[in-house]
Amino acid sequence: MADQRAALDWRDGVIPVSTRFDDPYFSLNDGLAETRHVFLAGNQLAARLRDGFHIAELGFGTGLNLLAVQMLWAAMGAPGVLRYTSFEAFPMGAEDIARALAHFPEAQAVAGPFLAAWAQGATRFDLPGIAVEVVLGDARDTLPGWPGQADAWFLDGFSPAKNPELWSDVLMAEVGAHTAPQGSFATYTAAGGVRRALQAAGFQVERVQGHGRKRHMTVGRRQP
Repeated sequence: MADQRAALDWRDGVIPVSTRFDDPYFSLNDGLAETRHVFLAGNQLAARLRDGFHIAELGFGTGLNLLAVQMLWAAMGAPGVLRYTSFEAFPMGAEDIARALAHFPEAQAVAGPFLAAWAQGATRFDLPGIAVEVVLGDARDTLPGWPGQADAWFLDGFSPAKNPELWSDVLMAEVGAHTAPQGSFATYTAAGGVRRALQAAGFQVERVQGHGRKRHMTVGRRQP
């Protein structure tokens, strides 16, 4: 694991909040439902997942997005293995992740293999039907040299107002460069600067209905 660990406070004893970025790790209005709305539905994964499909993510956090994908893939009952690559600068410890996931019994029920691997310091591990790699370090340094091409991106950094480095024009250009033709992205934010950066990176960008109290979110497809 990286030396730079996540620094946390706990809201109501169950919701981790980054003290570095002053932002919660998941929605106060049911984080699992938000993940399913924003990242799974936003990327139309129920219709697109297949053997070899590659999901990439900025901001691993508690691993909740990964577990939501694991549950969806299992429910689909399709053959094959997905790939899941996440970029994380400040990893949470296994005990903190377990504490956070306890807020979501459905995710907690399938989290055992992930938590066991994470507690052992593994950043590459296999879950049922998913080959996982978590790339530790600043994505501005690690993403440019990544050899992969994602079919779908989860852009899940902290708020652009509080963590602008993870939403810069340069990094969004790298996201575009590491997206397969007709690949997609989804993000909870509808910030104009982020939308413009993703458009410049080669995506056809659309603002759509957000989750809960958030009126809008952003999705897009990589153009040829």
